[in-house]
Amino acid sequence: ILRRLVDVGCDVTVVPASATAAQVEALKPDGIFLSNGPGDPEGVPYAVEAIRQLIGHRPIFGICLGHQILGLALGLKTYKLKFGHHGANHPVMDLRTRRVEITSQNHNFAVAMAHSISVPEQLPIIETSFGQVLVTHLSLNDCSIEGLASVDHPVFSVQYHPEASPGPHDSAYLFTRFIQLMEKQHD
Repeated sequence: ILRRLVDVGCDVTVVPASATAAQVEALKPDGIFLSNGPGDPEGVPYAVEAIRQLIGHRPIFGICLGHQILGLALGLKTYKLKFGHHGANHPVMDLRTRRVEITSQNHNFAVAMAHSISVPEQLPIIETSFGQVLVTHLSLNDCSIEGLASVDHPVFSVQYHPEASPGPHDSAYLFTRFIQLMEKQHD
């Protein structure tokens, strides 16, 4: 992940998961990247609260556990998958482009929708306390949420590991999108 961020031009500073919003803001980052990690996202309420406070202040990109934490910070719920998603051959559809990406995954929890969905014609929208959140990516194996984007804030996330390159470069555009959000913030 660090290599991918450096490859697209980022200077990276790593902070611990326990960093507060104030500690992160003191660094004056151009953007905030939420990485993967183990376990139940509801087990790190301090991280959820810190991210909730940072939404709207800086562009945020989350993957895997970072996606789940961002979902919770936006007011969504998470749940434990029956078997989890593990391996390097999971098909995920980007609902904006209708393109299928082959992804690498290793997680037991997912962000929940209020109702089950199949591959929709239009992007599903979830109303939250932070405004509207779009479901941008969907698992083609079980229709679980694989990507989110805020309509009102420069925030997006994916459940899978775009840095793992199982596709091999199917998901590289996500790092470029993050750079574009940071550049737009400076305009």
